[in-house]
Amino acid sequence: MKIRIPFSATLGCVGIALLAASLAGAQAPARIVGAVTAISGNTLTVKTDAGVVHQVNVPATAALKRIAPGQKDLSTAETIQFSNLAVGDRVLVKLDPNAPAGTEEALQIVAVKQADVALKQQKDREEWQQRGVGGLVKSVDASSGVIVLTSGLGATAKTITMHTTKATILKRYAPTSVSFDAALPAPIDAIHAGDQLRARGDKNADGTEIAALEVVSGSFRNISGTIASLDTSSSTLVVKDLATKKPFTIHITAEAQMRRLPDRMAQMLAARLKGTTSGAEGTAQPGGAGQRSGNGAGGGGQWSGQNGGDPQQMLNRAPAIQLGDLQTGEAVMLVSTDGTSEVTAITLLAGVEPLLEAPAASKDLLSNWSMNTSAPDAAQ
Repeated sequence: MKIRIPFSATLGCVGIALLAASLAGAQAPARIVGAVTAISGNTLTVKTDAGVVHQVNVPATAALKRIAPGQKDLSTAETIQFSNLAVGDRVLVKLDPNAPAGTEEALQIVAVKQADVALKQQKDREEWQQRGVGGLVKSVDASSGVIVLTSGLGATAKTITMHTTKATILKRYAPTSVSFDAALPAPIDAIHAGDQLRARGDKNADGTEIAALEVVSGSFRNISGTIASLDTSSSTLVVKDLATKKPFTIHITAEAQMRRLPDRMAQMLAARLKGTTSGAEGTAQPGGAGQRSGNGAGGGGQWSGQNGGDPQQMLNRAPAIQLGDLQTGEAVMLVSTDGTSEVTAITLLAGVEPLLEAPAASKDLLSNWSMNTSAPDAAQ
């Protein structure tokens, strides 16, 4: 699951929005918050998040400030020139109430530079990768603030004890989204066993304990079944779930992670999940699942299985596919947003027929993989 933590342009909007709220007053003039889409002469074109476009005249007397992403205190803001503004920057524009009727003229502009947002994105991504953990919630003790996670499978499986405090930022994904920007603050008792969770904080040496600074969790659905129909024009497919026997309409977005398991890889995974051995696991075969060397739509790369390997790494090496590569009647497994009949795919695997012989283990495999393929960005 490529969970999306604040690596989008809206990261820069956080400071702007907080600043706008802190500056608001009963007699305050109108303000515009949005992104610069064009600059012509001394006029800025600003598009708000609601899609409203404003043409703002910027006189020489306007005060221009630059703040860092997330900053909301103007006392340390840097004074900049109009020429320092660029398309893509996030801005808070305080309008002059004395401007001629029918015109919008800036009294003050506070900007978050697009380059600053990109740098913050990279730092946050590294922070989540280096100090983050992910897995499935095993238990929650709201009174002590302790959450126990399970992460990985087989030889890589481990239990992680996570400690939270009143200062820990706890967020919950919206039912139909895996965007961090749409996640809302939620108490610890909103987290339940079986939820998927990622956290960042201070870990011990072996990563089995973490003092969490920030946590994001959510309930997601696991679906395994056959494709009843698909429509590439609407980016949807209908899957009949093997467990419930009910059809689900699956929406495929550009952010969905889709892969196909080569036959030998699927057989090896299935054998391991069922606790058996596979003759294919110990020997490299040309074009098969032996030593890893490159990838391709046919073989999906080769994999060295002599030492057992990590099932999640095997999934990472499976070739990526598109919706058009799927066919009616074939089996798929996926993790999606929660829903009763319509869901959005987060992670989808094709070529999974052998894995469906061990449905419970396969479910854990996919869920754990979803939480560990990338820094929450996506949760990636």
